[in-house]
Amino acid sequence: MKKISAAFDGLKFSESTLTYAIKLAHASKAMLSGIFLESFLYHGYKMQDLVGAHGISEVKMRHLLEKDTETRLKSSAVFEQACKNAGIKYAVHHDESFALQELVKESIYSDLVLISADETLRHATEKRPTHFLRELLSQTQCPVLIVPDKYTEVEKVVLLYDGRPSSVYAIKMFNYMMPWLQNKETEVVSVTDPKDMIDLPDQNLVEEFIKCHYPGATYTLLKGDPEEEIVNYLKSGNLNSLVVSGAYQRGQVSRWFKSSMADRLMGEINMPLFIAHY
Repeated sequence: MKKISAAFDGLKFSESTLTYAIKLAHASKAMLSGIFLESFLYHGYKMQDLVGAHGISEVKMRHLLEKDTETRLKSSAVFEQACKNAGIKYAVHHDESFALQELVKESIYSDLVLISADETLRHATEKRPTHFLRELLSQTQCPVLIVPDKYTEVEKVVLLYDGRPSSVYAIKMFNYMMPWLQNKETEVVSVTDPKDMIDLPDQNLVEEFIKCHYPGATYTLLKGDPEEEIVNYLKSGNLNSLVVSGAYQRGQVSRWFKSSMADRLMGEINMPLFIAHY
């Protein structure tokens, strides 16, 4: 049995994250752990909400804290009921410290972390990728599935391959986590320099490997700058795709899967994105 951890902000509960998590846990017969991040630095109110006629009001603070607690409990109750309705095993964690550190710790003991592309764990909205998500991806100890704000059924899987071990490792981990998607339309996408006469890096080896797991996969070879070509190609697709990408680490030597590539994918492609460290 696998363990999937779905991260939630109990004050801004993501229904999309819940739906993806339930579908994924049900398909993989996994235990689903709902991680409700409750950083003591983040509340549902602003400082001006605490000010009364005589300055900071302890009564107002107490009421606002009680309201936050009630909102978070309602969110976790929605999660629990959804798990019961789906008939899946589940656990609920209320992590009440520094949200990022707690989620990184959870990732050590998880096969996969699932999180919304819009998660901020703060009042302000941010452009994708959010600061919280970038920090998580640089430290996570397991693969991460980043999901869009609206749920769509996966119709196609796009495997990004650049000839580096990181991209192959991501494909391995994706197949380990979601083997039932082998029957979906699958495409291996790679990019080469326009001046390069070589087609697919290690073509015989990668085709042999892919055939073992995705025998019906097709191959698309693009020419040009990887960041531009990949983003433009994915934008032009008309199917609900899930994209599999290699490692997201500072100092990553891969010319593809450095932070800028992953940032552009998160910022411009509104699709589920599976990212794995190597």
